[in-house]
This record gives sequence, structure tokens and C-alpha cells, in this order.
Amino acid sequence: MYLLLNEEVRYISIRTDPEVITQTLAFLENKWKAFVPGQPFEYFFLDDDFDSLYKAEKKIVQLFTSFSILAILVACLGLFGLASFTAEQRTKEIGIRKVLGATVSNVIVLLTKEFSKWVLLANIIAWPVAYFAMHRWLQSFAYRINIGVWMFFLAALLALAIALVTVSYQAVRAALANPAESLRYE
Repeated sequence: MYLLLNEEVRYISIRTDPEVITQTLAFLENKWKAFVPGQPFEYFFLDDDFDSLYKAEKKIVQLFTSFSILAILVACLGLFGLASFTAEQRTKEIGIRKVLGATVSNVIVLLTKEFSKWVLLANIIAWPVAYFAMHRWLQSFAYRINIGVWMFFLAALLALAIALVTVSYQAVRAALANPAESLRYE
């Protein structure tokens, strides 16, 4: 039992066994009425109070998750469009490369290398911003985790995987196209 007496706040904190909580509350209420008959017996559970403190954080996490998924979908659509445009612009180059002996995997690497470079550059730029934002946000908590470098590498790998999956359809389609069709009018 802890007793906190302040001019404005008066609390008694009691740790109880969860199996006998109703009997404990009845006992405490009887003792309260015996010692302080004019004051009402009010109580709350500390775990519920702590849960209400983090309710706003849980809502923020849900909001960030929703907007992150939406941002990833929009970015994938943009990346898909850019990959389609790039493959269309480089159709003749791809056709010439295939005629000269380039394999399907060479053409896929050629098309995905450019996008991978930009995704990795974006990650390197975003890492310091994310680190300082997360570090500042975590300072508001009494108990916090350390932000490890592995989290940033995992995020970079995930972003790179999403970009490669998005671009790979267009890259494979361009690599499997008949080079005679792309060079017919040249």
C-alpha cells in the first residue's frame, strides 16, 4: 500500500490479488466508511488508467498504419506507371540488346537497377529524418526502446522488395517481348 498526500490530490494505492478483488473492495469500502464517514468511497484500477493514457497512442498507430498502406499503394501505382513508361521508351534498346545476345535476366536487371538505385537513395535520405522523429516521439515515454539500425535496414529491404515486385511485371514483359516487333520499323 502506498499513500500519497498532496494538497490537491489524495490517493491510496493498494495492490491486491485479482482473485479476491470483490472481497477486497468491500473490505476497503467498509474501512473507508469507518475512518472517513463524510467522504464517498471512490476507486479506480491503475491498469485501466494506464490503458487510457496509451489509448491515444493506439489510435495514432492505427492512423499511421492506414495512411502508410495508402501511401504505399499510391507509390506502387506511380512506380508501376513509371516502369511502364520507361519500358515503352526503351523498347528499341531492349530489342537491340536481345538481338545482340542479352538474356531475359540481363534485361530485367537493366530495368530494375535504375529503380532500385532511387529507392535506396530515398532510404538513405529518410533514415536521419525518421531517426530524429522517432527519437523525439519516444522521449515522451517513461519506458522506451532503443532504435536499432536493423530497423532501418529492414525498412529499406521491405521498400526495395515492394519496388522490385512492382517493377518486375513490366520488366519481365519487356524482356520477354519479341525483339523483331520492336525493331520492325527501323
